[in-house]
Amino acid sequence: MLNLLYSSPILFIFSIFSLLAAITIHEFSHAYTADRLGDPTPRSQGRLSLNPLKHLDPIGTLALLLVGFGWGKPVEFDQYNLEKPRRDSAIISIAGPISNLALALFCSIILKAFPQISILTLLFFPLITINVSLAIFNLVPVGPLDGQKILSGILPKDLAYEFEAIMSRYGTLLLLLFVIPSFGGQTPIHSLISPVINTILRFLL
Repeated sequence: MLNLLYSSPILFIFSIFSLLAAITIHEFSHAYTADRLGDPTPRSQGRLSLNPLKHLDPIGTLALLLVGFGWGKPVEFDQYNLEKPRRDSAIISIAGPISNLALALFCSIILKAFPQISILTLLFFPLITINVSLAIFNLVPVGPLDGQKILSGILPKDLAYEFEAIMSRYGTLLLLLFVIPSFGGQTPIHSLISPVINTILRFLL
């Protein structure tokens, strides 16, 4: 994304806006869903807000700028406040990616309805691309991404506990290995999820 700063400053500005919007709607959706499911923690921490500054994670934002995949500041929630902790944790976790895909779909509909308006293309192309990328990246089932809690909520209880124990110990290390570029200059995570992202983008764009 940083290469756009020199090749197309206007597109770079729109991309930054799209990045902030994607992270904000993603983390807000986590917070809103947790609040609706009975946990006041996000509300008490000021996360029920559409202010991007409430949701930015410095390292995650930098990763998005440099390699195209990243994350926001994780929304904290207390499972003891949830009626069904495993199920509700999975619902809270999947709310972020779903919100990104929903926003991308909405922008796609508007873009296809008014293809003659060039400013919409400049705005919505990066908005769609970044939202889809953020959603699919976060569905990878390694900690601390959303996919970990989603998979934990789907697995049988015994397997879920074993999986969570492994992720609590090695999840962050696995994630770092995934986002570090290989000798070919491409990150392993890019090779893994780019086919899915490209398939969705072909449909939306």
